[in-house]
Amino acid sequence: MRLWLTSDNVDWDAERYHYAAEQMMLTLFPGEKPEYPDDPPPQSLAKEKNAVVFTLHRGKKLTNMCALVFRANGWYNGVVRFPSEKLDEAPEEVYHTVQRALKQAFYNAGSALLGRDLPWGSLTGVRPTKLPTRALWAGATPKQAQKELEKTYHVSPLRAQLALDCAQHSVAAKSALRPEEVSVYVGIPFCPSRCVYCSFVSAAVDKCLPLVESFVEGLCRETEALGKALRDAGRSVRTVYVGGGTPTTLSPQQLESVFSAMEAHLPLDGCTEFTAEAGRPDTITPEKLAVLARHRVNRVSVNPQSMDDAVLAQMGRPHTGDDIRRAYAQVRAAGDFAVNMDLIAGLPGDGPEGFAASLEAVLDMAPENVTVHTLALKKGSRLMEEHKALPTGGAVEEMLDAAWTALRAAGYEPYYLYRQKYMSGSFENVGWTKPGFASLYNIAMMEELHTILALGGGGVTKLVWPGTGKLERVVNPKYPQEYLRDIDKICREKAALTPFLLEMKGD
Repeated sequence: MRLWLTSDNVDWDAERYHYAAEQMMLTLFPGEKPEYPDDPPPQSLAKEKNAVVFTLHRGKKLTNMCALVFRANGWYNGVVRFPSEKLDEAPEEVYHTVQRALKQAFYNAGSALLGRDLPWGSLTGVRPTKLPTRALWAGATPKQAQKELEKTYHVSPLRAQLALDCAQHSVAAKSALRPEEVSVYVGIPFCPSRCVYCSFVSAAVDKCLPLVESFVEGLCRETEALGKALRDAGRSVRTVYVGGGTPTTLSPQQLESVFSAMEAHLPLDGCTEFTAEAGRPDTITPEKLAVLARHRVNRVSVNPQSMDDAVLAQMGRPHTGDDIRRAYAQVRAAGDFAVNMDLIAGLPGDGPEGFAASLEAVLDMAPENVTVHTLALKKGSRLMEEHKALPTGGAVEEMLDAAWTALRAAGYEPYYLYRQKYMSGSFENVGWTKPGFASLYNIAMMEELHTILALGGGGVTKLVWPGTGKLERVVNPKYPQEYLRDIDKICREKAALTPFLLEMKGD
């Protein structure tokens, strides 16, 4: 798709808005690739079949952002107006005003050509919950926050209600967190094998067995370094999340080393939530679960993705629905764990009936949390490379709508959500919870409510600066070999966090 960003009387950095234009393009017209011609748009655009011309024009009182969109089925001009005085504000405020207008003008034109509205309207970001959360913090009523999503951003009433429900959990979570608290993420970058949809950084454990023990030793060193920084600053850990990869790929002895190091070095006295992903049922054993039960873990994820054996086989998961049931029973017998189970809508070989059957099977087990993901085509995944036939966007919407009905009927409520690029039908991932079992870590991480410190392979530390809310990311090396190569540097970086941790509470 050819994109021109022009203005006849405003001096603007058009290239800065390329990303916003591309986000909206991918939402409206998946599969298109942006092109930015060097020449200005031709005077006659009658022959254009796949192009957008954005024009910013400042009037005396109002400024117009126009998006003239050309497709094979015709053309449409979307126009958004805002007060011209907004162009005289601080540069960042101007950027956000123009960016919002550009996306909404493009959406207005594109949705008219498509003949339908999209579920999330003109919102393209990962975290649509942030808008109603911000409105609620500012004193808006829930009705006002929902109305803003529907009227300003064209979000469907169903998705607006979903975002509002999650926003209310976000407000409650923020109130529950104290200034001196952080969360900790631990990345275990190993899996027994890679699923076709997966692009996470994980290594098949059978191909790198010699690295696993060295990785565990390095992780214990990094844990000690972080623990010292936290204790020196007088900070405490509120939640811990051990993910990956599949943490239970490790042996019982290796898990014991990792969890013992966390108990020995991290200030966990105030920790109220400690999650470990067990994930694949082929990695779950009573011995490993006993390790988790001994070390503060009170929340475990058992993630089937589907309960249909044929769909599981297409994903490259060497287990069956019955294996998932056995693993779930082992988790229930091993300790007083809250359990999360994941499902994915839109997998190859699946359909609305099969997905509904998988959800019914999960609900029969009655986990405290159910996360319903929408399949996202990720670069680096086998699914992207193999071009398998996938359910249509309409079929995925049918799966999700039926899931919402069934989950609400079973007493679950949505508590966090996020979106990704290249999602089937441009939908979302939603975490559902029984009352009283919402994961504080999931909300804090997704809504960036407080600092999250990451350990292990591929972990992303998110430092939320006090006062400003500015976010700074520090990324650990992705692959086990790189992690081990840089472990001395990684430990020094953790030790160097003390000044930031002191500033968190204004010490």
